Amino acid sequence: MVVKSVFEKLAIKTLSVRLGEVETETDLSKDQLLALNTSLKALGFEVIDNKKIRTIEKIKNAIIRLVHHSDSELKTNLSDFITAEVHQEYNYLSNLFSEAEGTTIEKYYITQRIEKAKELIVYDELSLSEIADRLGYSSVAYLSNQFKKVTGFTPSHFKALKEFKRKNIEEL
Repeated sequence: MVVKSVFEKLAIKTLSVRLGEVETETDLSKDQLLALNTSLKALGFEVIDNKKIRTIEKIKNAIIRLVHHSDSELKTNLSDFITAEVHQEYNYLSNLFSEAEGTTIEKYYITQRIEKAKELIVYDELSLSEIADRLGYSSVAYLSNQFKKVTGFTPSHFKALKEFKRKNIEEL
């Protein structure tokens, strides 16, 4: 909503405004781009005009939407999902992501799932079995194993910690 209001204030017509992506009706002039950049930076946002960086952000945003903002689990494999979301060949996307981020798309996906598991554990509304099911794990043991690899704690030990530390999505 904040980003959309900046575009409206600058009288730049948009076709769509989604997480990390805005599609405009026309190409922006240099003056419009400068004004947009200035307005967005004042609000803690930035314009990403590098095609490779935009592609990486599309991958991250697709995974974040899947893990954090969707109630349905992944019904296909991750590579097919990313290919469908970004509309590029997965091998290219995988190499680009690994080169730029220093981690694989799969590890980023696992990290997001574990952060979501932490959130659900902290809320204490679901059992570990329900959390595993919601996040698409085949078993509680598989979730627990992956949780321990990423955090160093078992889910039950994490739950018992008085001062738990969750990471913001932006920090991942």
